[in-house]
Amino acid sequence: MNRAVASETVHVEGLTNAEFFARHAAPGRVGLVGGPQLIDRLIGRAQRRLSEERARSFWAHAFIFQGSRIDGHHWLIESDLDIHRRHIRLGVQENRVAKYHDESHTAALAVLDFGLTPAQTERVIAAALHEVAAHTHYSLRELAGTAWAIRHAKWRPRENLLARDRAFFCSAFVRHVFAEVGIDLAAGIAEKNTAPEHLASTAVPHQKWLMVRGEPLVGGVRRLIKRVKAARAKRRSE
Repeated sequence: MNRAVASETVHVEGLTNAEFFARHAAPGRVGLVGGPQLIDRLIGRAQRRLSEERARSFWAHAFIFQGSRIDGHHWLIESDLDIHRRHIRLGVQENRVAKYHDESHTAALAVLDFGLTPAQTERVIAAALHEVAAHTHYSLRELAGTAWAIRHAKWRPRENLLARDRAFFCSAFVRHVFAEVGIDLAAGIAEKNTAPEHLASTAVPHQKWLMVRGEPLVGGVRRLIKRVKAARAKRRSE
């Protein structure tokens, strides 16, 4: 059993992303991030139906912290789309936490500590590394199935309509790995219908450190509106 007996959220201010992760990241903990980019905002907006207030979710991505290595960096394990110049990785992978240090790109951050025992932590990380070694894919198709389930509540407990073998998107990957140690982070929701907001609002006792910068998120919306208006104006003038 995990050591946490009640959930607590600690709001953090005044830190850089690097400082936030340095203080709160630890092996076996779960990370959530979001930002002002269009794709992040669309993912957040799609999750509005998961809260009673119908509020846009801050969260667009989830991962598991692995711990510090000999290189002095803290590493994480995630299922993601990573496109860097001509190098493309599509699936479960290991990356440095520094990937999310840029405040202009990552404006909302959370770390969830479920009070895992050392043995549970080892099993979580081992299960995550197994998916890395198995070259488990990132599933865009399953994302579409999850979007359908979010929109239609009766489908959330049912198997994802577009489920694939050996494939997970980010939050389903985190859910799957924790299930390997007997912790269900979103009871009543099919594993491959798990959204980042399900993890953020989990009923499993935990401690959460949360830092959200409002201005970068607002700024992202403003920039998007300006681009749309500029495009419309250009079409009218043509």
